Amino acid sequence: MSDTSDKLVGVVLVSHSAAVAESVADLAKGLAGGATAVPVAPAGGTVDGGLGTSSELVSAAAAAVDRGAGVAVLADLGSAVLTVKALLAEGDELPENTRLVDAPFVEGAVAAVVTASAGADLAAVEAAATEAYGYRKE
Repeated sequence: MSDTSDKLVGVVLVSHSAAVAESVADLAKGLAGGATAVPVAPAGGTVDGGLGTSSELVSAAAAAVDRGAGVAVLADLGSAVLTVKALLAEGDELPENTRLVDAPFVEGAVAAVVTASAGADLAAVEAAATEAYGYRKE
């Protein structure tokens, strides 16, 4: 665990829609008690504002949230996942210690931001987000 906000894990939310990415980021921060210290960045849509994904927006968002403790990236659908995987494969487009987290987009984002706000390391943030697959709504 870290005791300084400059060492918090960053979270990037990649969606096909800028509005969805921004809304989920706002929701996650709000449910984490306003978690203003947690670096969270949406990377939604294309550079020209359309639906889709943009490697440039993902790279910029990851760089913006990198505080040296790692970056957890959550993606919504197919090509968003493929975009992140391609960036990771290139090796120099994302900050060191960036991980694509296999988690549900909304629930996983909330779990990741809440856990990061407590100063958890990247492995714990990833585990919390992944565990969101088990949230039951019955």
